[in-house]
Amino acid sequence: MTDTALINAKIATMKPDGEAYGLIENGAIAISGETIAWVGPMADLPNADKGNTVDLEGRLVTPALVDCHTHIVAGGNRAREFEMRLNGASYEEIARAGGGIVSTVKATRAASETELLNAALLRVDQLIGEGVATVEIKSGYGLDVDTELKMLRVARTIGDMRDVRVRTSFLGAHAVPAEYAGRADAYIDDVCLPALDAAHEQGLADAVDGFCEGIAFSPEQIERVFKRAAALGLPVKLHAEQLSNLGGTALAARYGALSADHLEYVDEAGVAAMAEAGSIAVLLPGAFYTLRETKLPPIDLFRQRGVGMAIATDCNPGSSPVSSLLLCVNMACTLFRMTPEEAMAGVTREAARALGLSDLGMVDAGMTADLAIWDVEHPAELAYRVGFNPLYRRIYKGLS
Repeated sequence: MTDTALINAKIATMKPDGEAYGLIENGAIAISGETIAWVGPMADLPNADKGNTVDLEGRLVTPALVDCHTHIVAGGNRAREFEMRLNGASYEEIARAGGGIVSTVKATRAASETELLNAALLRVDQLIGEGVATVEIKSGYGLDVDTELKMLRVARTIGDMRDVRVRTSFLGAHAVPAEYAGRADAYIDDVCLPALDAAHEQGLADAVDGFCEGIAFSPEQIERVFKRAAALGLPVKLHAEQLSNLGGTALAARYGALSADHLEYVDEAGVAAMAEAGSIAVLLPGAFYTLRETKLPPIDLFRQRGVGMAIATDCNPGSSPVSSLLLCVNMACTLFRMTPEEAMAGVTREAARALGLSDLGMVDAGMTADLAIWDVEHPAELAYRVGFNPLYRRIYKGLS
């Protein structure tokens, strides 16, 4: 007998074949421990799988949501910079006033682990309240060895303090700090690679990320980091083609990247490389919106090439101060013209794939029992509504 049977449910399994959303009307789910033991029409639920029965009264069940790209651990905020930009200040003027990433790096270096943790938990709790059960958290606002490790320790602590699965990404190649201005290669030698080695040794990094862009690092510099990641046995992902096309996506694909992220300027060759490598396109509508970008990611190319599309908040102090994944689902539809089904897959099945997690993101036998139960009639409502949270209950590892 299983531990719990959820009955009288509408189930969006998010399996990629069959009905839209993998929808099962009048369905049931049997849970054993932390695992889904059985899913199907309620009439077919075996008696042995009924266990403790919970009547969901027709509510919708989906996989719990996955936010697969965040910078949720960071010091300070950049509200003043936001205000200056809206009042007409240029990027250069904001930078001269101490704004930009320099501001966040300064605040993150100065903050204690407790201060960073308390600030991050406020944002994590909002995500949990919207049905999120897995969050990726990056470093990248330390840009020195000690602070990069501090950020990753805080990310691990979040996973200990909350019922949420945390996957960490080492992002030492995020920007060149002021003390290394004009000496990006020296920064990689002196700081980035030693910090990566230390993070791996201390078990703090699940993956390695970088920012391949004219304002950050070249493909050649990123490749040095990826080579070290490969030597350490760590998977890679990459911020690529957000502001220009430097070929970062193709580089990431050559290293079998879990994902390439942003991708507004990726070309057909880059998309083809992603398809061949099986890399996921992580789209970040919050940053697109906040920066008032106009160049759309090539959604049709991703569809044509069969590249999976994930959606994430990119929660960070500067370009995406967004901590609502449901809002990003709506933005993916309204701004990027994704379908509601694509957007929901983007925060469940495809987001799990972007983190290399094969046991999450679908409601199916053998998958981890991370589920979200919603007071809605149809999955499209989760993309349709703005500023409305219809979560009824979240189940994490089989426990609600």
